[in-house]
Amino acid sequence: MKVFVGLSGGVDSAVSAALLQKEGHDVTGVFIRIALAGYPCTAGADKIEAQRVAAHLGLKFKAIDLSQEYADEVFAYTIEEFKKGRTPNPDTLCNQKIKFGAFFDWCIAQGAEMVATGHYAQTSEGKLYKGTDDTKDQSYFLWMVPKAALKKTLFPIGHLQKTEVRELAEEFNLPNAKRHDSQGLCFLGDISIEDMLTRELRPVPGDVVNEKGEVVGKHKGAILYTPGQRHGFELFSQTPETLPHFVIGKNIDANTITVSASRFPQGVTKTNVTLTDTNWIDAPQTGTAYQARYRYRQTLIPAQVVDDKTVILDEPHYIPYGQSLVLYKGTECLGGGSVDKYQLD
Repeated sequence: MKVFVGLSGGVDSAVSAALLQKEGHDVTGVFIRIALAGYPCTAGADKIEAQRVAAHLGLKFKAIDLSQEYADEVFAYTIEEFKKGRTPNPDTLCNQKIKFGAFFDWCIAQGAEMVATGHYAQTSEGKLYKGTDDTKDQSYFLWMVPKAALKKTLFPIGHLQKTEVRELAEEFNLPNAKRHDSQGLCFLGDISIEDMLTRELRPVPGDVVNEKGEVVGKHKGAILYTPGQRHGFELFSQTPETLPHFVIGKNIDANTITVSASRFPQGVTKTNVTLTDTNWIDAPQTGTAYQARYRYRQTLIPAQVVDDKTVILDEPHYIPYGQSLVLYKGTECLGGGSVDKYQLD
């Protein structure tokens, strides 16, 4: 088949391209350039690495600049959501809008029969499955990918362990075989969420309060915190014997965060979650046992589905509004939605 593979300059996409070529496909490597003013930009060095891989394998090479699309559809939305006190997932949005949106559509328009990436996930007949390597599985970030795109998508390394990918890079003698994996946010380079929000929203220090509303400490700005977080704020009476405290809520208007020594809600057993912007790759059925997570690599939580926008977690949780709640049945990722609200029961 005629396959366009996204070459990022990293080892995962390079091995993906090599495997596709070995299988006999007509492979074209494509580099996606994204650069935002004021942020670390590795696009120049990454493109050179991608070109070296393409040249080594004898692949056709193309490049596409999606900086404006990323700025408009991923970055701007992410900042607005954080400003509202929510916790969006920019990597998930990037997959929907860029890699399996603008990039995917461009590849198909250029004549590609299939589009491939170096994600640790698996797909078959439009369904999405976990990657074999549990420590690298990226299905959580792919729940927003449309089923129509998944039907024309290949994940060549999804069945491999990361160690096997590194070994294959050596076997193929790839020029970037020893290159370190990229860190930080999707396309923004080595920068943290906190650094990004500090630059864009200029957070103001405020009060940390306990569940009674009493001021017990100081924080760097409510927009920087999310439920479950246990670092980055100061407690006035902290001693070596003080139990770890977790953020369980925040008030953007009052610029306060609420903390508790209990990471999970007490006296309740379930969390009723209402979702928005749902994308069901394989529609879940009521009365069926599922598992869910609202954080990457989080231990899966027993769950049941009430309807296409309501999921009950069979455990009590403080959940970040705006975060992705993703549903699984075994190794299959059924899709999910953004958390709009939740109620403890």
